[in-house]
Amino acid sequence: MTKRIGIIGAGTAGLQLGLYLRQHDIEATIFTDRTPEEYASSRLPNTVAHHAVTVKREKALGLDHWSTDDYGYFGHHYYLGGPEPLTFYGDYEAPSRGLDYRIYHPRLMEDFVNQGGKIEYRTLDDDDVPKLSAQFDLLVVCTGKGTFGRMFARDVAHSPHDKPQRALCVGVFKGISQLPTRAVVWSASPGAGEMIEIPFLTFGGMASALVFENHIGSDLEVLRHTRYDEDPKAFIKLTLDKLRTHYPMTAERVDESEFDLANGPLDILQGGVVPIVRETHVTLDDGTIALALGDVHATVDPVLGQGGNMASHAAWILGEEIAAQDVFDGRFVEVVDARRRDRVLAATRWTNFMLQMLDTLPPEFQAFIGALSQNRTLADEFTDNFNFPERQWDVFAHPERIGAWLSKDRTARELVAAG
Repeated sequence: MTKRIGIIGAGTAGLQLGLYLRQHDIEATIFTDRTPEEYASSRLPNTVAHHAVTVKREKALGLDHWSTDDYGYFGHHYYLGGPEPLTFYGDYEAPSRGLDYRIYHPRLMEDFVNQGGKIEYRTLDDDDVPKLSAQFDLLVVCTGKGTFGRMFARDVAHSPHDKPQRALCVGVFKGISQLPTRAVVWSASPGAGEMIEIPFLTFGGMASALVFENHIGSDLEVLRHTRYDEDPKAFIKLTLDKLRTHYPMTAERVDESEFDLANGPLDILQGGVVPIVRETHVTLDDGTIALALGDVHATVDPVLGQGGNMASHAAWILGEEIAAQDVFDGRFVEVVDARRRDRVLAATRWTNFMLQMLDTLPPEFQAFIGALSQNRTLADEFTDNFNFPERQWDVFAHPERIGAWLSKDRTARELVAAG
């Protein structure tokens, strides 16, 4: 049976799905409004890191163009500021990789075409809905922009926020020396914000992505509103001042004579993300299913680096079900939703939970962090579980679960009791 799949959007979810389908000799067409050249020359879209579970899927799809031996990172350093700063480290079981999507997406588009996929470069409007519905057996929508993205209603039960929870300033910087063993530095400045430093492959080689998660109303919020292109020297001076004040584990490795955006003014992204989960599908007028995938299905704040990874996970599952099934109806959607639901919802719940905890740092959360800092085994497990948000949510979903997880270790148990 010939299956015809239309994919709207050429982000990670759409491209990985398309490549999976071509690997299984399924006809796939991707629609996007940007060519590879336009992707490559655009503003930094994000600073997504792909964890080992995603890297494994990429290898299976033949996308291992950027070896983690050369470009990966191997764990997390954690820094919690305050009167008595707390630091600790956790290892991954297998490395993650931070890669500029302005490099990644054009290469995947090339791979998709080389494997027999078709890409149409155009903007879709309302008139295209019935045409595409008649052309394809299933439409997969991977972008929230435009006509198709607006089809999916907000899932109120799983979307507790209606506005951004952080004022974001995200950039790719040179002039920060890498740690002896490449690792993320995940820092929190209580009452002010969080900052994630990611070893990041961009144009010209390795650099550092800095993700400033600024609390709204704090002194760090100015990073969201200060424009680099209006006064580059003033912006860099401000950023250095905030690093020294709030994030010393990164500031101590900055060469101030070299510190700047790695590739120029397009290496900065400022704004905010509204965390949201949307309905998983709609049925079009002729009965064709349009199914939400990636960011159009679930958007999370980048504080825990889950967005690209849960999009890849869901794309793989959808690809498996498209390959396995011949009818794309309501039952097909039920099966796909059941298989992807736990990871996608766990990632959104864990991220929203952590944003709340980092806002207030309640005593029980401080005790949790203290326990991790005293036990490397727990720190390693916590760090590797960035691959598995459902496992993290198993820990955080209820206070008793946190205690039960920490009680696996005597030292942790004693710290919780003392806290």
